[in-house]
Amino acid sequence: MNWRTFALLSSLMLFLFFPSMVFAQVQTRVRIIEASNVGSTTDPALRDVHDQLGSLFNFSVYRLLKDVNLNLVGNRTVEVPVHKGRTMEVTLVGEYRTMVELRIKITREGSPILNTQVRLSSGRTILIGGPRHGGGVLIFAVSARF
Repeated sequence: MNWRTFALLSSLMLFLFFPSMVFAQVQTRVRIIEASNVGSTTDPALRDVHDQLGSLFNFSVYRLLKDVNLNLVGNRTVEVPVHKGRTMEVTLVGEYRTMVELRIKITREGSPILNTQVRLSSGRTILIGGPRHGGGVLIFAVSARF
């Protein structure tokens, strides 16, 4: 076996068996939104997702509670405090040609209340309906750039 074949096989094995070593850094934005039917206003900071919110959820008020930017790298979990003992854990678990895969876990006082995986194209936003909050619910808007 010549050195080129060896180098190619070695690279392929690293990619297959240690995928976290080849992950790029992914800029991820997490917005925590309070949705309710008390009033009829939408936070101006949510203009870009207003139509998407209205088509998926049946609330009259959407208010931005938190806007967090994360730098994710392969299989390393980043925690985001949500509200009153709730935490969001975001982990980059896969990277593909045109999208990334994130694991999103919401816990309340250490117990999981939501555990899902999503695939995102660069620049796209996905909305995830979350737990009850006050007179409504929390919604998580997650987007990524890579």
